[in-house]
Amino acid sequence: MSGRAFAAVLALLGILTSVLSQHQGRPVLPLPLNEAFVSPGCPDVDSTLTPWNPGHDPTARVVVGRGQNYLLQSSATFFSLEVKDGGRVVFADLGSTSDAEIVLRARDVTVGEGGEFHIGSETCPYQGKATVSLYGRSDDNVNSTKQFLVTSGGTLEIHGQRKVAWTQLTQTVPQGGLPKGTYGWDSALGSGGRGIHVHVIDEISGAMVDWQTFDTHGDESNSLSLASFIDQIPSGKIVTLQVENSAVKKLEATAIEKMRELGSVEVGALGFRDPWVLVGVKGDPSRAVEQRIPYVDKETTGTAAITATFDAFFGSFEVTVTSEWLGGSERCTLSVEGTGGEYVINLKDDVSSWQPGDHIVLASTDYNMEQAEEFQLLPCPECSSHQIKISGQIKYTHFGEISDDVDMRGEVGLLTRNIKFQGEVEDSCYGDNFCEYFDYDTYGGHLKVLEGFKNVHLSGIEFTRMGQQVLGSYPVHFHMAGDVDEVGGYSRPTYVRELSIHHCFSRCVTIHGTHGLLVQDTVGYDTLGHCYFLEDGWEQRNVLDHNLGLVTRPGTLLPSDRDSNMCRNMRDNVYGDYVPTAMDCNGVSTFWIAHPNNDLINNAAAGSPVMGIWFIFHKEPTGPSAGALPKWQAEHTPLGRFYNNRVHGNGRAGLMIDGGVKTTQATASSPYEYLSIGHGGGARYKPHQNSDLSQPRVPAMIERLIAFKNWVWGSWIRGGDIYFDKCAFVDNGIGLTMASEGAFPNDEGSTQQIWNSIFIGESENVGTKTGSRVWGMGGVKPVERTLAHDTNYPMVGLDVYDGPILADGCTFKRYAAVPEFDRWSSALGFHRSNTWQNTPTSNITRAKFDNAQSRLFLGGPGLPHFGSNDKDGDKTNILHDLDGSLTGYPDSYIVGPDNYLVRNPGCVEKPEWRGVFCSGKYGQLWVQAKRPNTLLMSLVRDEYPDHPTTLTGPLSQANVFQQYQPVITLDTSYTIHWDGRAPEQIFLYPVNFNSGDWVRVGLCYPPGTTFQVRYFLHEYRVPWNVFQREDLQPVSSLADVEAGDGKLFYFEESTGLLFLKVRANYDRDGDGYCSHMGCERIIISATMTSDAVSDCTAAAYPKYSLTPTETVPMSSFQSMVHDCTGCGAPEPIVYDVNQKFLEVTVVSAGYNEMLQGHMSFIEIDGVRFGNRYRSFLVIALDALTGAASHPWVTFDTHGQNDADAAMANFIRNDIPQNSIVLVAVGDASSQHAQECLTALREIGAQEPVKTGFRGMFAMVGFKGTFWPSWIQQVNLPSGQGPAQIYTRIPLMG
Repeated sequence: MSGRAFAAVLALLGILTSVLSQHQGRPVLPLPLNEAFVSPGCPDVDSTLTPWNPGHDPTARVVVGRGQNYLLQSSATFFSLEVKDGGRVVFADLGSTSDAEIVLRARDVTVGEGGEFHIGSETCPYQGKATVSLYGRSDDNVNSTKQFLVTSGGTLEIHGQRKVAWTQLTQTVPQGGLPKGTYGWDSALGSGGRGIHVHVIDEISGAMVDWQTFDTHGDESNSLSLASFIDQIPSGKIVTLQVENSAVKKLEATAIEKMRELGSVEVGALGFRDPWVLVGVKGDPSRAVEQRIPYVDKETTGTAAITATFDAFFGSFEVTVTSEWLGGSERCTLSVEGTGGEYVINLKDDVSSWQPGDHIVLASTDYNMEQAEEFQLLPCPECSSHQIKISGQIKYTHFGEISDDVDMRGEVGLLTRNIKFQGEVEDSCYGDNFCEYFDYDTYGGHLKVLEGFKNVHLSGIEFTRMGQQVLGSYPVHFHMAGDVDEVGGYSRPTYVRELSIHHCFSRCVTIHGTHGLLVQDTVGYDTLGHCYFLEDGWEQRNVLDHNLGLVTRPGTLLPSDRDSNMCRNMRDNVYGDYVPTAMDCNGVSTFWIAHPNNDLINNAAAGSPVMGIWFIFHKEPTGPSAGALPKWQAEHTPLGRFYNNRVHGNGRAGLMIDGGVKTTQATASSPYEYLSIGHGGGARYKPHQNSDLSQPRVPAMIERLIAFKNWVWGSWIRGGDIYFDKCAFVDNGIGLTMASEGAFPNDEGSTQQIWNSIFIGESENVGTKTGSRVWGMGGVKPVERTLAHDTNYPMVGLDVYDGPILADGCTFKRYAAVPEFDRWSSALGFHRSNTWQNTPTSNITRAKFDNAQSRLFLGGPGLPHFGSNDKDGDKTNILHDLDGSLTGYPDSYIVGPDNYLVRNPGCVEKPEWRGVFCSGKYGQLWVQAKRPNTLLMSLVRDEYPDHPTTLTGPLSQANVFQQYQPVITLDTSYTIHWDGRAPEQIFLYPVNFNSGDWVRVGLCYPPGTTFQVRYFLHEYRVPWNVFQREDLQPVSSLADVEAGDGKLFYFEESTGLLFLKVRANYDRDGDGYCSHMGCERIIISATMTSDAVSDCTAAAYPKYSLTPTETVPMSSFQSMVHDCTGCGAPEPIVYDVNQKFLEVTVVSAGYNEMLQGHMSFIEIDGVRFGNRYRSFLVIALDALTGAASHPWVTFDTHGQNDADAAMANFIRNDIPQNSIVLVAVGDASSQHAQECLTALREIGAQEPVKTGFRGMFAMVGFKGTFWPSWIQQVNLPSGQGPAQIYTRIPLMG
């Protein structure tokens, strides 16, 4: 170190020592590296400050100017406050132990040139309580906008206590605090019936395990069945009995006796239509409670009701049952609810900075964002640093697990901060504040930062009741601030971090005409309009890192903010009488990113009615940024870093990359509102180096995206090269749709790809019935769950669209078709109602299927959500299984059963997929038709003339041409026919042909037609370049055409067929549609003298009919399809890349298995425990660290009578909470095992738990407040083992 550098260090140490002596015990934090030479002092200990206690004067217009350096020591109220010209306002820090709060109230605050406003600093965060409160009504007419404004030259430094902004659950928080959630039943909802309803409830978890109804009034056999049913209920279970309507006419003595054994006294006195309820415990009649009401009449008899409380392993719960005759109707209800008003939840991060009294929000982990819940924290001396205790009833289950190797742990956000910015609002909406849409006051405060500010750094602040339904008035708003990082000359780049923005009225953070801003560790909750909002389409280099947005609601400001009702009724900015449609609006997004050159890292979009993250494009910058970039620059710009983001609970898509906004004003020819969605603002994202299409493509990388429980798509993207790597799609209506960037891609050669990713159809996150939009039976497991769209909606993992798309190394789990519910889900599927193309170059390799009963389904007409299934794309579906990992047939293609353009005699039928597997050599013949552009085209393969394919074309009549895009078999022949006179001009493109590939085509024309036929070779990009032009020559026979090189044509007058040989002259490179030399095409210009319909089928066949042949032999079936080594995603997809797992093997061998050489043991991360022992081996591990919480222990419950109680005691009292419990039986265990089996049930074992003589039992359990989905057990009788479990358990730490 040089002497000068050493002296600088000593000087800095001296400053630190001096400042530390003034900090009065307040924490001084280290600065980031790029800020290391900023003064680390606490601003309020500056000796130059003058104590300031100005009091309350709502008429005072206060200016703090040169020479005025004030230390605000108490609350104050002004009309306005302006700080400028060297003036400084600093809040005194009263400390974290003080109950006093400094509240600054004003209609407006301005920090102008040379002015400074400080609350704490980066290295000395403010510890007391401070609030900036902006007041005023929108109708006050006092020239006030309720804003905090930072203008050129102003400094704003506000830094509250450092706290974890948000984290994730590490354990599910169940509805009602019960491990299986609460339960509710009401016979009036259609599930009732006359007689006695019997419900059986698990005494440990409160879960409903059985329910039957017995019409003992009308059928004596039902009475006998009731007696038998009660008799078979296991001892200890909670039993409820309820009469609906009447139950006595055929109620016989056996059933009465069984109900008496449950503890009933009243059942013998039960009369006609008497309401009666009982709650009891099987085997303990002393615990029964019941009530009977004598029947009077249908109108007034009343309600028999009982509530019984049970103290159970997971806490107490209440069972409430009713039976009634009232208002002319009979009715029964039952509910199981947790009684606790508090609950301890487990979190991923150290949240010891969160304090009792703080408010948090738990994000919804279901389809409905409204299942987000707010709670207040309670004191919890028993909690670890990763636990908190919440107050109140839990209405919904919040999933908190890494399940099936995907991280679906719900987010938990901190709402409370010790520094607050708030707007003062009225109790209800008033005036012109859009009260037709909102019943509350939306006129909050707003903070705006303008260009040229000196310094702005915000951290640790709560913003609430901020923002307005007024353009430009947002909680945090950087307005046309330009470059705010080093590029703009800021040595300390501008940031906002650790903010809580909740219950606000217009967005969260708006980045408008601003570049280089860091937005980090911020929570945006329950806000109106796009939450994190990049506005004009040229904002770049901004970094959004580790932000959470949830419950993003529609607002009125822009068409894209509005819902359908707002859209239809807000017509001030449309032209004339135009009424907007839902498609003009309905775009509200948690992250609205209007330019791709921004970084999104570690963010979570956890609930919006429409989009989670939307990359949407402006053809050119809009608003005050107009002219800042060339036209189309944004949609050609490479994507910034997109890494480790989560999207769930969104109404349309988790992630969308597609579309645009209208960048022109409304006119008579385009009456749609400025900035509405679409209407000339559509985009085809194709990223290239330097935003220049003539330069190399730069693939947009989507890395580690986790998308779950999105109502329609996990992700929809459209464009050029867009690649997904290590992503996960779970429980979405459609996991992923990748659409190419155009009808004939002018970014020719681009692909959409996905690698190393996981798709799950029905996860263990079953959701909550309460608040769900669709609730039905699952297909993978017979368990009720929330579903997307409808109980018969066909969920799909990877949606195969136009392409080319490539899928490599992906795992598909838990997809099942359920015919009994008419639900045809599948791991892969083709895009439904597809009017566009498919391409034979779309392919799949190294696919792995795990519990995926339905791999692919092509659908059919009349099936739910498949429509007529007869669009052009539906008819031409095709996917290439390169290695056989999908079908078992390498180098095969999956096609529709009626697609005779590509079928051959060697195809293998797959009726359960509604498809066939074929081998062959395939390409596409794209046909463009002009004058007219309205015809149906019929394409007939000469080998299957009885199976024509009729295509409509996808384009509207507003286009000058129509386009048909069939997949065809190469090196064979076809004819083309029309339902009217043939088009005057036809373009033929050989697509996905290589050099020498050909098809012979006969096009139907009226007799006497003359032709000009030309060949072109051109570049299909901008600018258009034609490299070669050549006229085709007419010949006198079809044989001449067939023998030629594709430059000849022959018109056969007798059949009306113009014959051409469409032949490629050059090879393709990579994934290009066209050759490496350019796109080849043939243009046919026809002069016709007849208006006859151009359908030559009758003349062409059987003259040109051919015998079908298999030109490429079908490969042999490969068994690797069932066990594909090296296939599938190589690693779990988790939000925390440092997440740790335990590799666990549990093996249980009975006596007979041991004679065959098997051993019982437990293996943890390769370390084996247990050798020769009898009965139970139990190992407990800390679920946070994986460390053993106790030495491994054995209990000989077969040979020692006291081992049963000892094992039960060990599980209940010695093993700590949040422990993984591994159990393996060796030899035999059954003779004395009884109470220990109940203890095993308490850690997640399900009946049957008891083994037969020398039977086997292996288990992975959990001791805690919830049963994770990874709990499992195997119970086998002697001679059928060993029982084995191999699993990977995610740790909670």
